[in-house]
Amino acid sequence: MPADRPYVFLDVDGVLIPFAARATGSSPSPHVAADGESIGNPLLDRLDPEDGRRLLALDCQLVWATTWQAEANDVVAPLLGLPKLPVVPWPDSDDEPPRGVHWKTPFLTSWAAGRAFVWLDDEITDRDRQWVSTHHPGEALLHRVDPRLGLTDADFSAVGQWLAVDGGNAASPPVP
Repeated sequence: MPADRPYVFLDVDGVLIPFAARATGSSPSPHVAADGESIGNPLLDRLDPEDGRRLLALDCQLVWATTWQAEANDVVAPLLGLPKLPVVPWPDSDDEPPRGVHWKTPFLTSWAAGRAFVWLDDEITDRDRQWVSTHHPGEALLHRVDPRLGLTDADFSAVGQWLAVDGGNAASPPVP
């Protein structure tokens, strides 16, 4: 695969871990002891390993863009079947982004360094899209995920379509 594949920047909370509980099977949660006591982070039960498979099927370079930082590789990636991924470091900075622009937006744009990218987050607004369109020379899809649902078939379809057309990867059709 080419080294210059588009990045897909992944947030965790609200994207991979929806805020509303997903339907679960009959197996007990790995984060609940036999006596019903919670062990670990019970929200991790909302991760869907199928999301990991579908993300890996995209012709892109996956990158963590989350406040989980390196912990996403230690905790989230194994539960999704993902390999260790690059992590966008959030610099300690007192610089405030322009009003209405998410604090991650300038950092992701800088980290992409002109390469095409998709950003999957639950806090993206039109102000972020506008900012990226004027500050990033490459193609970009800022895709807002409904935080109640996390990634859905429609989200994967939109990303796959974008990668196939705008991301320059004709071999990356929507992932069923």
